[in-house]
Amino acid sequence: MQWPTHAGALLRSVFGAALRQGVCSTGLARCGDCPLLRSCAYPAIFETPPQPTQFAQRFSQPPNPYVIEPPPELQGAQPAGALVFHMVLVGEATQRQLPLVVSAWQRALRAGLGQARVTGHLLAVDTVDAAGLVRPAFDFTLHKTAAILPGIDLKALSLPGSDTGSGVLLQFGTPLRLQHESQPLRPQQLTPRIFVSHLLRRTNLMMDLHLGIRPASFDVPTLLALADELADNRNRLHWHDMQRYSARQRQELPQSGVVGHWPWYGPVTQLLPWLLFGQWLHLGKGATSGLGGYQVLPLKPAGEP
Repeated sequence: MQWPTHAGALLRSVFGAALRQGVCSTGLARCGDCPLLRSCAYPAIFETPPQPTQFAQRFSQPPNPYVIEPPPELQGAQPAGALVFHMVLVGEATQRQLPLVVSAWQRALRAGLGQARVTGHLLAVDTVDAAGLVRPAFDFTLHKTAAILPGIDLKALSLPGSDTGSGVLLQFGTPLRLQHESQPLRPQQLTPRIFVSHLLRRTNLMMDLHLGIRPASFDVPTLLALADELADNRNRLHWHDMQRYSARQRQELPQSGVVGHWPWYGPVTQLLPWLLFGQWLHLGKGATSGLGGYQVLPLKPAGEP
């Protein structure tokens, strides 16, 4: 299998095509013209239609309730064998569609991936909870969900081995592409406030549209004020150039962004649950295909390598 630079884009593409093929009953070219737009599982999962929110701003592209996370080493030529990747499903309504999601992946693998149409089959589907506990989520013999998918208890989220009063380290494994006035922000243009602002907006929309939580259980001005008090070091961040080919648009699209390590210094206790929650949601352009993925790590004491 010859994987592109960012495998998440390919996985997202084949998943969306297989999901649409499995559920579309009208055959219309555009979902926006379909009378079943509000009841069909395909747009509900893959292309969330515009809808009213608690915000004055109208969002033409609301966040979709899923994220596909390919392993970071998955690029270039790979031999035959087992592949493990993650998919985040946000909200009970989306999680109830797990059998349909599983069916779409089975269909996508049978059809084949990439230009060579390399085929495969789905071996297992497991859940991974916030503590990292893995257990079966789908019974292939019965073709149904084997267990209720666990949610994430924000109050239970913690960062072992870290004094959150001293700060945290954000490690970006896939390019983070935050934009201002349609222009991507480079490493030295980022600040903790900008990052937290984007994170809270995405979290707020996810809660509003897919979790039924309105208003969100955080105070935006307070958290932004806390972010303003933090010091940071952007010297370990760098710009990573990357593109993907869009078959639909028939052109290369930029997926470049910021990667590396970003230490924040100062009290982050109140920000920490949302920073940890954001690890599942990802951030910025291409988040659904796994871009903007990061890990929150303990900040090592001064002097440690």
